[in-house]
Amino acid sequence: MNAQRFRLTSLVPLICVAALAGFTWWLLQAVQPHEKEAAPRPLTHTPDYFADNFSVSELDQSGATQYRLTATHLTHYEDDDDGELTMPAVRAFQPGKPIVTATGERGKVNADASIVDLYDNAHILRAAGEGDPDMQADSEHFRVLVNDDVIQTEKPVKLRRGQSVMTASSGMNYNNVTRVIQLHGNVRGAIAPADSGGSS
Repeated sequence: MNAQRFRLTSLVPLICVAALAGFTWWLLQAVQPHEKEAAPRPLTHTPDYFADNFSVSELDQSGATQYRLTATHLTHYEDDDDGELTMPAVRAFQPGKPIVTATGERGKVNADASIVDLYDNAHILRAAGEGDPDMQADSEHFRVLVNDDVIQTEKPVKLRRGQSVMTASSGMNYNNVTRVIQLHGNVRGAIAPADSGGSS
């Protein structure tokens, strides 16, 4: 009887070690990734979400709206984080200065909304200000650089400022801070006497 009890007691440490080894093996299997699990799916240029009547605003340090981007529809893509826009409009607000609005029939916005491209019947409209007539520019494409407060195009552009009309064959650069317009390429037009003075 004592011999049988001795054999059983001597097996207890062996059973504990075997149980510990089994538990360790199970824990390793549970923690390690399984080879049969599928690798993460590569991102593709497919829509991952949509938005209707889309609107996003950028505020200045005082909390006032500095830029506002709106569109009737946004389609966002997972691979490049860009968004395609339908009927986009970008509005720039500066204290004491006329509002500038850039529109197109379609557009594209990057991930942080710092670059907005406007296509198809793209327009820029700057409202009239103190002693400054309204200004409108028309082109196939405008790129709005939000952080630089600049609107530019590499396409032919037609510019109207008050009664003056000009065209440029190779694009335009408009700085909304300095209000300076640069026309590129072959530039033609007529400047009305009433518009010959004042800022651009």
